[in-house]
Amino acid sequence: MDKKKTNNDSLNVAGRIYEVEDYKREDTLSSGLAKTHEQVSDTFTEGEIQPVIDDVNGKDIKVKREGLEGESH
Repeated sequence: MDKKKTNNDSLNVAGRIYEVEDYKREDTLSSGLAKTHEQVSDTFTEGEIQPVIDDVNGKDIKVKREGLEGESH
């Protein structure tokens, strides 16, 4: 693969944004974008104050907040 083609491929990947269809696609980039979108969506929905993960059995699992003590925000 020549250097010019590699640079063009990198620019295409860097400019790619999430699309709803990414959940149905099987390539690595689409899969990664779909997973990242899901994680961001979950984090946004759950919020930050005493966050929990909703277990499939209905039990809330507390999210550990390790390493955050004493940090200024």
